[in-house]
Amino acid sequence: MYESGAADALIARLRFDEAGLVPCVCLDAATGEVLMVAWADADAVRRSVETGRATFFSRSRGEVWEKGATSGNTLAVSSIRPDCDGDTLLVEVTPAGPACHTGSRSCFGADGGGVLGRLRTTLAERATADPASSYAARLLHAPRAHVARKVGEESAEVLTEEPASAALVAEVADLWFHTMVLLARDGLDPLAPLAVLRDRHSASE
Repeated sequence: MYESGAADALIARLRFDEAGLVPCVCLDAATGEVLMVAWADADAVRRSVETGRATFFSRSRGEVWEKGATSGNTLAVSSIRPDCDGDTLLVEVTPAGPACHTGSRSCFGADGGGVLGRLRTTLAERATADPASSYAARLLHAPRAHVARKVGEESAEVLTEEPASAALVAEVADLWFHTMVLLARDGLDPLAPLAVLRDRHSASE
């Protein structure tokens, strides 16, 4: 997935610990959610770079392993880069299924942290909640036309709000929220547009 020699160049920049390992922080490339933390030796780093599939080193088993090789819950690598000291790797990935062995999307909980991840989790919870319990639940149980109309209303408010104002920022936040609700109501991932933006950005580079 990278140019020839990219693995060697990356490995040369790393400062492995006394066991020959570096920690790898895996983030969802689209949302920035923290999915998991694992360890990698030079061989695992090379495989991740050359195959595009996140590969690590198991300290308990003493062997290199490819994430999802048996479960199917793979992590497709978008980018790998070291921190300023070269002793930690940031691995941006596109997950195919849950990253955690417990079945959770993230090893750090259902949302993996971050406002957007928590909002997605909240919308999933509100989808089965009593409509009287929250505004989001009422929207998710309302006819689709009602939610779509709310998106239209919020769009108009963004267009008519005072330029460069705090109120404009608030209206954009309202628009984002209601578009996420619309996607969730349609059974789609409310953060799916982030993956589209990521792909468009990658194509333009």
